[in-house]
Amino acid sequence: MDVLETVPARPQTAADAVVELRQYTLKPGSRDTLIDLFEREFVETQEAEGMSVLGQFRDLDDPERFVWLRGFPDMTARARSLTAFYDGPVWAAHRDAARATMVDTDDVLLLRPAGPGMGLRRPGTRPPVGAAALPPTLVTATICHLDASAEDGFLAFHQRLVDPALRAAGAPALATLVTEPAANGYPRLPVREGARVLVRLAAFLDRAAYDRHLAALARSPAWRLASAEMDAALSRPVETLRLAPTARSAIR
Repeated sequence: MDVLETVPARPQTAADAVVELRQYTLKPGSRDTLIDLFEREFVETQEAEGMSVLGQFRDLDDPERFVWLRGFPDMTARARSLTAFYDGPVWAAHRDAARATMVDTDDVLLLRPAGPGMGLRRPGTRPPVGAAALPPTLVTATICHLDASAEDGFLAFHQRLVDPALRAAGAPALATLVTEPAANGYPRLPVREGARVLVRLAAFLDRAAYDRHLAALARSPAWRLASAEMDAALSRPVETLRLAPTARSAIR
């Protein structure tokens, strides 16, 4: 299988203007318990309030970490939908069971598309309640923490040098997102205030395809140049989440 082979396209709808990247630290051994509850009770019921449950994932590098993506049409809709869900009967019925698995749920990045055509489009379908088969796909979320002095020009640099090198090595972007600057309109759910990030999402057919991508990057002069310049523009090293979609994740 060639390194340039990518995940086949699936039916999609319009991209959300606001996306949350949520990383939960859980109690030891409780991740599958939360995923089972989430996929049974919290997918369609959130979407009924106008949100998009875009993807749920196991962090391959942390067995106590659950990562998920949630989208909204805009910030006003976000506040309205969150209020309706968290004040509603479904959350009231299951919140104690969900909270019993959790240590920390405040690691949340509030994001928006970096530009036209760069948003995370809503996948058109997902497996039904009760699905158990896990897709082989691996999804990455690459988080660049921007230095204030380089923030204004980083996106242009990223699209000129970094993104083409990643694509040439077999990792076209699912989305490129940046920090949403608006104030958090639903303070009951904290977000990482003051964060300045660029997040690039990509998907691979399986873990072997991801390994081939890394090997292609290691051979790429374009990537060596781009990564060296990128490191100099960041406030800390690039953070890459390696994520395995759950059975009902729409992104898969």
